[in-house]
Amino acid sequence: MAVSPPSVPSAPVRSARHGAFHPLTVAAVDRLTDDSVALTLRVPEELRAEYRHAPGQHLTLRRKAPGSTGTRRTYSICSPAPAPDGPGPELLRVGVRLVEGGEFSTFAHKEIAAGDVLDVMVPAGRFVLEPSAAPAGGHYTAIVGGSGITPVLSIVASLLAARPDARFCLVRSDRTAASTMFLEEVADLKNRWPDRFQLVTVLSREEQEAGLPSGRLDEERLTELLPALLPVSRVTGWFLCGPYGLVQGAQRALGALGVSRTRVHEEIFHVEDAAPRVPAAAPAGAASRRVTARLDGRSGTWPVRDGESLLDAVLRSRADAPYACKGGVCGTCRAFLVTGEVRMDRNFALESEETEAGFVLACQSHAVTEDVEIDFDR
Repeated sequence: MAVSPPSVPSAPVRSARHGAFHPLTVAAVDRLTDDSVALTLRVPEELRAEYRHAPGQHLTLRRKAPGSTGTRRTYSICSPAPAPDGPGPELLRVGVRLVEGGEFSTFAHKEIAAGDVLDVMVPAGRFVLEPSAAPAGGHYTAIVGGSGITPVLSIVASLLAARPDARFCLVRSDRTAASTMFLEEVADLKNRWPDRFQLVTVLSREEQEAGLPSGRLDEERLTELLPALLPVSRVTGWFLCGPYGLVQGAQRALGALGVSRTRVHEEIFHVEDAAPRVPAAAPAGAASRRVTARLDGRSGTWPVRDGESLLDAVLRSRADAPYACKGGVCGTCRAFLVTGEVRMDRNFALESEETEAGFVLACQSHAVTEDVEIDFDR
């Protein structure tokens, strides 16, 4: 995917220090299922303004290890967002599902305890729904799988509390009832707003006593199911979150049902079936490449090694450059392409409107032209 900058920048400038880490104390560790926990983090009063978040945003947690830059992982905030005119949050809660071989998720499940201190990046992410921006009588729907419930939990709770005229339908898929994260929290939302919150649960490996038959929520099933559940054409916005296969299947189903792409928002948590990255190599005899990057108001220019991503080139001199997964999924390293041309290996974080506006993922971008300039501050 080759990307060139547009003639006119069209994105607002982001706040400074968007990639900053601060030490936060773990207030509680709650086991949700056999393979998932919720971490509650306490935010000191002097940092609460920096940790204000929109419903659906995420935090990057960093585990420092001797002799390394540490392990980073991104986890969505499940707690409701603070009111726009109120103070920042005193507590932040994230959900962590155990991933086989996952260094940080194993650490979270086996070692993290109340009282521990973690390095936590300030909130980021664009998979959001601001209640203040929702139109009167807005009707929203989310299709989630597994841990994809985490950001949507914050979105639903924040929206329904702030907008008495809003409605929300949640279609969630899990393997079994025992593996379902935030079961009690979602039930509480249903009890609190029975007339405005519709809940549909599908289990892929277990039959339910009542409700839908078991099975995967694939494209064919969603194409049949959604029109039976709600007026598809009148849904204000769709939020898809979870594994790559579920999100892509839901996107195709909505397309088949005539839903405009502009009303669909996605966040992918796992990309098991994506093609592996193939590093871009400079042609033989090509001139050396350089990247100029602006970050927190300061700019610098550095050489880009053969096959190296723009992010890695910047990190050699600016260790504070924002990133988390380095896999093209979380979007933490999003930057605006000011000049030059780059090739992105893969992109599971930016929507088409963002790439058309000139944004790229620095972790996946390789310089095509001799000079490239990116701006992390936009």
